[in-house]
Amino acid sequence: MKPTLPILLMLLIGNNSLWSQEVGHDSKLIKVLSFNILHGETTKGDFDLDAIADVIIDAEPDFVALQEVDYKTNRAKKYDLATELGWRAKMASIFGRAMYYDGGEYGEGILSKYTFLSFRNVALPHSPENEPRAAIEITTVLSSGDTIAFIGTHLDHLPDEKDRVAQVKKINEVFSKNKYPTILAGDLNAKPQSTPIGILEEVWAASYDKADPEPTFPSDNPQVKIDYVMFYPMDKWKVVETQVIQNAIASDHCAYLVTLELLE
Repeated sequence: MKPTLPILLMLLIGNNSLWSQEVGHDSKLIKVLSFNILHGETTKGDFDLDAIADVIIDAEPDFVALQEVDYKTNRAKKYDLATELGWRAKMASIFGRAMYYDGGEYGEGILSKYTFLSFRNVALPHSPENEPRAAIEITTVLSSGDTIAFIGTHLDHLPDEKDRVAQVKKINEVFSKNKYPTILAGDLNAKPQSTPIGILEEVWAASYDKADPEPTFPSDNPQVKIDYVMFYPMDKWKVVETQVIQNAIASDHCAYLVTLELLE
C-alpha cells in the first residue's frame, strides 16, 4: 500500500528538520590550520606548491593562516603564493604585506572556505633594524549565519623578545575590541610560558595542552612549540581537537590543525 499524502509530508518535514539540525551543528565546528610555508620553497628548495597544497587539502580546514608568504618576489619565482595555494585548495585567498622584499612583497596570507565581508592589515611595531611584521584579519559569515573574525600573524624571530613583546601588546590592543568572536593563528616564534605568550593569554584562550604542548618545529624532528591557534572571547569557543601535521618536505614547520566549536 502506498503512503498517503499527509504521511509523506510528515516524513519529508521530519527528515528536513533532522537535516537542518545536523547542518546547523556541523556549521558551528570550525577547522583552523596555521602553516608557515617557508616562502614556498619546501625543504628540498624546489617550489613544489602541490606538496604544500596537499597538506592543506588533506587537512580540510575552513580557514588557513599562512606565514612566510611571498608575493611575486624573485626568490619565489614571481609566484603570488596565496593565490596559487588558494586555487589549488579551492579556497578564497588574500595576502597582507608586511614589507617589500626582493622585487615583490612578503607577509601573511589567509585562505578561507567562505568569502570575505572585510579585510584589514595591521602593521605591528618593530625595531628599525628588524623585519616589519603584520597581522591580517578577515571577517566572514559562516553557513550557520554567525559572523566571526579570523587573524593570521607571524611574530619576530630573533632571540631578543623586545619586538615580540611589543607586537603581542599591539595585537591585544587592536583585536580585543572586536565585536565578533575571533580566532588568532600563526607562527608566534615564542614558546609556551614565555613572556609574549603570557601577554597574549591575558586576552586570548589557547588551544594547546599547557601540561604537554605538542612541538611544531622543526618539521623533521619537532622539538619546540611556536605555532598557535588562540581565540577570543574565551567563553565563545570550545576546543574539540588538535593535531600537529608533520611533513618534513612541505615546510620546515609542522602545520597545526585545531577544530573549534562556536558556542551559543
